[in-house]
Parts: sequence; C-alpha cells; structure tokens
Amino acid sequence: MALITCHFFSESLGLSTSMTVILPQETTGQIGLRNVGSRKKFPTLYLLHGLSDDDTIWLRRTSIERYVAELGLAVVMPNVHRSFYTDMKYGNQYWTFLTEELPAVARSFFPLSEEREDNFVAGLSMGGYGAFKWALRHPDRFAAAGSLSGAVDLVKHIESGKSPIAGIEQLFEQIFGQESIRGTDNDLIHVMQQQSGSSAERPLLYQCCGTEDFLYEDNVSFREACLEAGYELIYEEGPGSHDWGYWDEHIQRFLKLLPLK
Repeated sequence: MALITCHFFSESLGLSTSMTVILPQETTGQIGLRNVGSRKKFPTLYLLHGLSDDDTIWLRRTSIERYVAELGLAVVMPNVHRSFYTDMKYGNQYWTFLTEELPAVARSFFPLSEEREDNFVAGLSMGGYGAFKWALRHPDRFAAAGSLSGAVDLVKHIESGKSPIAGIEQLFEQIFGQESIRGTDNDLIHVMQQQSGSSAERPLLYQCCGTEDFLYEDNVSFREACLEAGYELIYEEGPGSHDWGYWDEHIQRFLKLLPLK
C-alpha cells in the first residue's frame, strides 16, 4: 500500500486543507502483508472522522491500511474540522467540499473509480452522520455506507440538550443556525423517509452502536425509523462505548460487507 498525505487548496472552503490517502500497490516481496493492486481505477472508500479528530485519525487509532491491503481498496480520508459535514450557517461550506469538490480533486490526483458500484463511504460518530447523509442524499453515488456509533438522529440529539460534549449547543448554532433542522436535508430520518418511496437503487446501509454509548438511543431511533419506512439496513448492537476499540473492530465488519468485484 502507498500512504499519501496530500495538502491542497479548496475552492469551496477558500483555504488550504488536507486529505490522507491509502492507495493499493501490488507487491510480492513485502514481508507480513499481502497487497493486492489493479491496473484499472481503484474502488474507493471515503472514510470520515469524528468531532475531535482529523484526516489522520483512522491511521493512528486503527490498522485500516492493513485491513484494506488484500481488498485492493483505496481509502480517502478528508479533514472537515468540527463541521458535521455541513455547509455551515456561520462558517465554511463543508458539505459542498465533501460531496462535490473532494471526489473531483481526489480523482484528478489519483486513479479512483467513478462508478457507483466501486464507491463506498463510512465514518464514526460525527463521521457516521456525514456518511449516511452523503449516501442517503446521493444514493446514485455509493454501493454501501456505514455508520459506526453515528449521530444518526441529530434532531433528537440536539433537542434533548443532553449531549455530554462541552459547548456543543453553541457549535450546533454555528453550524445550523437557531432554527430546527427537523424536516430538512440535515435530518437523516427525514431524508431516509423521502428516499424510502423511491424506485431508485439504494446503497447498502450498515449501522452499529455500543449499548453503553451516549448515542445509543439515537441509533435505536434511526433503526426504528428505517423499519417503519421499509428501508433495509444491517444493524448491529452489543456491549461497547464511544471508543476506538469498538470502531477498530466494527470497521473490519463493515469492510467484509462491501460488494467488491
């Protein structure tokens, strides 16, 4: 595998930013790792970070490079700061950056496939929210999406006022403004319910959360909404909290579900 730290200018953000990229490299003499390469454009996983992290965190906290080596899968990990993958009310346009600019820039630099069946997105916590939002709002772009301990019922999370994260209320106002996001494109349950009646092909959804996680009830709410709407997803829960031991285990479970050719 090749590991690339890429610094580039973002037109939508108006500033220089970064992404960390893993690219397949076929090798025969590397000890302890079997790498699979390809002469065609690489299937790609966009892997999203959580609220307190950046584009390096998946590499630092998991063995994601080792997990994808035998899959021939490229991984693109962008940096979006504390934006909830949203065009902020008072801040930068991170949704536009993520969904429009990032794939175009990454594909201009690296041989990444543009085909729907070769593209996947996943993330943890805030990144789980971003991954499902991207896949649900653009089901034509992804074959599968994964949320690990995601903030997938953000309406409930905001309105409850019970988040353990200091200063989160002020952050939500900075991102979304003072009006409720209920029934908007930032409300995942609303977006999912709109898509449930569509005849368009849907991405495979994988959702997991630990039963001791502070986002557990929000994940149950999203799962129940999916059941009511007839939107199929693979759901897993069990002992676990909001930590890297849980995410390291479950990103491997998600990778095993990917419909790679």
